[in-house]
Order: sequence, then C-alpha cells, then structure tokens
Amino acid sequence: MKKEDYTFSFEVYDSIDELNEHDAWLLNQAREVTQHAYAPYSHFQVGAIARLDNGQIVAGSNQENASFPVGLCAERVLLASAASLFPKVPIETIAISYHNENGESDHPISPCGMCRQSLLEYESRVKHPIRVILGGLEGQVYIIDRAAMLLPLSFTAEDLSSPL
Repeated sequence: MKKEDYTFSFEVYDSIDELNEHDAWLLNQAREVTQHAYAPYSHFQVGAIARLDNGQIVAGSNQENASFPVGLCAERVLLASAASLFPKVPIETIAISYHNENGESDHPISPCGMCRQSLLEYESRVKHPIRVILGGLEGQVYIIDRAAMLLPLSFTAEDLSSPL
C-alpha cells in the first residue's frame, strides 16, 4: 500500500483592497452581477464574471427554478454564454462572488462539484487554464491559478477514450 497526498496552494488576500486593479475590477463586477441572480428559494445570489483571452467580458448569475434541483449555477451560465458567444476563446480569469440574504457574505466560497467539472472541461476544451478569484461581498479573497486544481482525481475525456 502506498499513500498519496494532494495539495495545492492559492493566494489569500485580506480584502479586495490588496488586489491589483484588474482583479479588483473583476471581483467588483462579480459582486454587482449577484443582483441579477434569480434566487427566490435559496436567497443565495451568485455572480460570476470572466475576462476572455480576446478581452471580452462575459457574466453569469444563478437562475433557480421551482423544480429546485434544475436551477443553473452562475459559473455554468457564464461558461455556456462564453462558449456560445466566443467559441474556442479561452477564459483568462473568472471572478465569483455571492450575496447570502439569510446570512453573511464575508468569506470566499468555492464552486459546487458540477461547476468544478464544467470549469475543468472548459479548460481542457480550449487548452488554457482558468484563473479563479473567489470572494464574498467583503472579507478575504482567494486566487487559484487553475480551475482544475479545485477538482483532484477528476474525470476527464481521457477516461472515456478506448485503448488503441
């Protein structure tokens, strides 16, 4: 038997004030995009905004549904929009923020498992890492170099390939 460890590092900032101008702008935009969320059931509004390799900006917000499990997360809304509007254009950086109407919005949250898988797939499809900025409406901010780091032991297209 052999034990393996998985670790990754990420940057932790005390607040948005410590970020460079471009990252602070993206996070502020993600914070604003939370206002476009449709979250009448969870009251947990998520906003995501991305800067693409071609300089374009794409946004997404979560969209809930009375049939609760069929809602869409902000990250997947953003990824679908980016892929539709700018096929094959890499995402340089995505910023994700949230507003919890039932509690605090003062620390970074991470994408759900389905969104992590979708971010990984997008990175793989365009062969380019997606830098991720995570932050609430205030408080600490995390920056992760590649979205794939959020999903260790991931399931990828290579797992579906048949041996030659």
